[in-house]
Amino acid sequence: MFSRPSLIVRGVAAIALAATAGIATPASSGARDKAFFEKVAGQWKGPGEIVAGKYKGTKFTCDLTGEPSSGKDAGIKLDGFCRVGVFKQPMSAMITQKGTSYTGKFLDGADGKGLDIVSGNVASDKVVVGINRKKLNGAMIARLQDAETMNITISVKVEETMVPVIGVSLNRQMDDIAVGSIK
Repeated sequence: MFSRPSLIVRGVAAIALAATAGIATPASSGARDKAFFEKVAGQWKGPGEIVAGKYKGTKFTCDLTGEPSSGKDAGIKLDGFCRVGVFKQPMSAMITQKGTSYTGKFLDGADGKGLDIVSGNVASDKVVVGINRKKLNGAMIARLQDAETMNITISVKVEETMVPVIGVSLNRQMDDIAVGSIK
């Protein structure tokens, strides 16, 4: 099984991806997808907790920065870290539109120590993403509660049931320079 830091890194990887990934549906969804990624761009910080399984009750905090794709296709690059007690894990994810779908990985993907994005859908205020790592299948939902708050739930498939295992609430961090210039 996974060691405690390893399990948390994979769970937090899913959190990072939840905020940044999706699969386009019809071609008309391209503008909607791009708009969603622009909404979630910026710096986010907040607490999370493992809510099921062996490490139930473990709390952590994340500090993540997302930058939307600069090309015509929707996508985002995410960097930052998450901390569990004294453990601090760098986080990175790259999500890129490829045709009517998205490809991406967290850390070094499922072939390494991370996760792959395998499916998903972007709506106006949320993204639902399928994730995979070897025999582990799951889903993440990142919903913008408002412009300043994003709630993320990660679930894993156990037999035929999706079981929530991680919950996170991130708050948008304001840029001191931008805030200082608005008077």
